[in-house]
Amino acid sequence: MKTITKATEVVIASSQNGEEKPNRLKVIKTYKIYVGGKFPRTESGRYYTPKNSEGHSLGNICLCSRKDFRDAVVAARSAFAGWSGTAPFTRSQILYRMAEMLEGRKAQFIEELQRQGSSLKEANYEVEISIDRLIYYAGWCDKYQQIFSSVNPVASSHFNFSVCEPTGVVSILAPEENSLIGLVSVIAPAIAGGNTCVVLASENKPLCAVTFAEVLNTSDVPGGVVNILTGKKSELHEQFSSHMDVNAIVYCGIEEEVIKSIQIKSANNVKRALIRKNINWLNDSAQSPYFILDTQEVKTTWHPVENIGGGGGGY
Repeated sequence: MKTITKATEVVIASSQNGEEKPNRLKVIKTYKIYVGGKFPRTESGRYYTPKNSEGHSLGNICLCSRKDFRDAVVAARSAFAGWSGTAPFTRSQILYRMAEMLEGRKAQFIEELQRQGSSLKEANYEVEISIDRLIYYAGWCDKYQQIFSSVNPVASSHFNFSVCEPTGVVSILAPEENSLIGLVSVIAPAIAGGNTCVVLASENKPLCAVTFAEVLNTSDVPGGVVNILTGKKSELHEQFSSHMDVNAIVYCGIEEEVIKSIQIKSANNVKRALIRKNINWLNDSAQSPYFILDTQEVKTTWHPVENIGGGGGGY
């Protein structure tokens, strides 16, 4: 026979009546990072608690270390061969699936954007633009090659082709203010072109980035293709630009000292440094197939023309 105390009866009655316990402290959500298709906690064991303009805590956010970044690069490199070898049409379907999943969780992203300071109208617009941007790049996955590849005239009996290939692992320092559309706008062109990436989310508005990782996890995106970290840009930007197994870096910001540091350190392994500043991420100018080209390498192939029976040239 169970014994129920008076205090327990009061708690049960309160919960059944939909009443909250007096002086109850709400549990603040801990947002994990996304590495290799999994949701680990930061290796450092540290966290920080950003606040919105009203002084309310947004959550417990992992404060990632250099070790977390190195682990993410290993995951991205391991996933590169499979993702770059995936048929462009399949990549297109996966990006479209990401848009579908984002549409299905629209209300959650709107709520998080509002918590971070956006109005209802602004939040709704940002989510809708983010969905549309994923669909935009989904449409380019199997088309940018035709735009940027070429057959080159040469003064010898050869066919000469220039084709685009993904550069490899791309490290990305995402925009600080537009935490969702900015994140989508830098991830989508990188993976549409067959690259894998490691992204540092907005430091002060990280909620949408971590929730977007859940969208990735349910959208058939292979583990390691996109890895999302949270933390302080001041602690990690040097690692993002100096790591020798990173092939390109995208920096979204205007701090001249950081830009100079990235440009100097990225030269160690001739890493491509792409600076995105003064961009209105909500505008159509923030989407372009040229953003896909920015993380591509152009490979030129020579093929000899064989003479057939002394006649004209042929394959």
